[in-house]
Amino acid sequence: MPLPGTIGVDAVRSLWDEPQPAASPARGMTNATRLRLILAAVTVVAAGVGVGAYYIGRGPALPQVTTAVISRGAVTKAVATTGTVQPVTSVTVGTQVSGTVSWLGADFNSIVQKGQIIARLDPSLFDAQVSQARSGVAIANANLDRSRVSLADAQLTYGRTKDLSDRQLVSRSDFDAASMAVASAAASLKGVEALVVQAQASLNQAQVTLDHTVIAAPISGTVVQRSVDVGQTVAASMSSPTIFVIAADLTKMQVNATIDESDIGQVRPGQPVTFSVDAYPETQFSGTVSQVRLQATVVSNVTTYPTIIDVANTDMKLRPGMTATVKVVVASRPDVLRIPNSALRVRPTTEMLTALGQPAAAAAPTAKRSATEGRIWTSSGGALSATSVRLGITDGVFTELLEPGLAAGTLVVTAITSTKTSATATTGATAGNPLLGSQPGGARGR
Repeated sequence: MPLPGTIGVDAVRSLWDEPQPAASPARGMTNATRLRLILAAVTVVAAGVGVGAYYIGRGPALPQVTTAVISRGAVTKAVATTGTVQPVTSVTVGTQVSGTVSWLGADFNSIVQKGQIIARLDPSLFDAQVSQARSGVAIANANLDRSRVSLADAQLTYGRTKDLSDRQLVSRSDFDAASMAVASAAASLKGVEALVVQAQASLNQAQVTLDHTVIAAPISGTVVQRSVDVGQTVAASMSSPTIFVIAADLTKMQVNATIDESDIGQVRPGQPVTFSVDAYPETQFSGTVSQVRLQATVVSNVTTYPTIIDVANTDMKLRPGMTATVKVVVASRPDVLRIPNSALRVRPTTEMLTALGQPAAAAAPTAKRSATEGRIWTSSGGALSATSVRLGITDGVFTELLEPGLAAGTLVVTAITSTKTSATATTGATAGNPLLGSQPGGARGR
């Protein structure tokens, strides 16, 4: 039987099913329209009554306490950075002369041996220079022979004149002239001899230039870069143009990482390193710090120092130029007591402690603590207590607990969330809407 003041189901159904006359401007809305409006109003009223009853029945909401346990395990402190994978030894092969590339004997990924010919330039111009230098040497030698003959003739004339002068058959002036002719021919001979040496040097230089048109590999290794093609003109005016880059041994690589100045004091040669590359995101590669260079690099007022990391590449997965996400292990504790870092960020308010039945005087002080000091809240039988602790290293998730020596398994508070006031005692946490349920990132009560 329907309640007083309500419409029965059968009555509603009969009204709904009853044929209605067509509406006209004079009569206004039909009975079916009125029924729909009534049902909408009843639905709104029922929803309001339900929500009101929900909030009245809930009463005051207590703060939610999230806890975790003190565990025993490894804590590893690492310095994170990025770097570039590169060969340990790589040589840039260029050309000392300008010309047109006529032949290439190597390509990308080619394996070459030291002394192997890997490129040639067009030698026609340099062949002509060699021929010209050779003709200059021939002319210089001919002039040398002529000078030698002139010297011999002057010496012969001097001998005859001297003999006649001894018998006083020639004047003194003729004798002096013959003597001067010998000295002049000897000096001319020395000049021609110098010209011969100069011509020979020009020939040698032309020959060396011709030899530079043949380019050989300076080391054994793998070609990782080819910068020219056949028919391309290379100019060696100011600097040697790059033709190839040869990596000596790709089974031994290194990572050139940049360490921020705030972390460089913790990095030492010999420290272990782990890193990953985008090509193999599931693979962790390992290496060792080999060198921390003193040359600083400043970009946008940020100072960094290059750090070289030696890496074995026996499986040839690493390739030059890959970007590595590096972690340099600067400290490691294999088996220590550790607490979640979120437990160190709990800062309950006086209202939260009062709602939980805890003394308000136990609220966290505002005094600044050092990096090795902290304050945590432990939970035992529903009672919370604050404890000052001394901390060791951290890996970003857990922190080493030095003092006091709390037992493994002790509950520590990681968040205190008040759902009524939408406030939380953990830095960065966000309360959810009670009508929408728990939101991602909010603390879950235990």
